[in-house]
Order: sequence, then C-alpha cells, then structure tokens
Amino acid sequence: MVGGRGRSRSPRELADDPENWPHANLSGHPAAVVVQAIAAALQEVMTERGLSFRRLAEVSGVNRQTVNDVVVGRCWPDVATIAQLEAGLTVRLWPASPAGAGGS
Repeated sequence: MVGGRGRSRSPRELADDPENWPHANLSGHPAAVVVQAIAAALQEVMTERGLSFRRLAEVSGVNRQTVNDVVVGRCWPDVATIAQLEAGLTVRLWPASPAGAGGS
C-alpha cells in the first residue's frame, strides 16, 4: 500500500523529468502513473470545456487549490476527490489501464 514515506514526495517529484508533467516518465512508480493519468485527463477536459480551476471547484465541490494540486501533480488525490471531480464533470478520469501500472 502506498502511504507513509511512500507518499512523502509528490507524484510529480517521482518523475525523471518533472518539468514534463503530466507527460513525464514515471517508470517504477505505478501509483504515480495513475495520478498522472488522472491529471492529464482532468487537464484535457478543463481545456476542452474552457473551465477554470474556480469553475471546476464550483461544479465538483472540490476546493480550487486541491483541483490545482491534482492537475500539477503536487498531491495524491483520494478516491472521494476523484469521485467528486468525475461527478462534477460527468466524465471518467480514472484510467482504464495506465501504461506501466502493472495491469493484467
């Protein structure tokens, strides 16, 4: 389970090339790969719909700073946060099978 010291660094900080977030290389960090996929999907939907962090916070009930932290890879979002974002956007953010996450 990811936790404790495993989450002492943000997903972005685990990347070989953090400046390329959310498309950075995260080999060897399957949990961070999932967070990265969520961040990329969230960023894409926000761009497509012209949503600001403030507007997404309003429609999802997730704090604006938390939304920003997810998009830029500064936090490990919990399931409740992801569920609220998905409900507010009516779109799936959780990846079906992210590359490198060890899916079977």
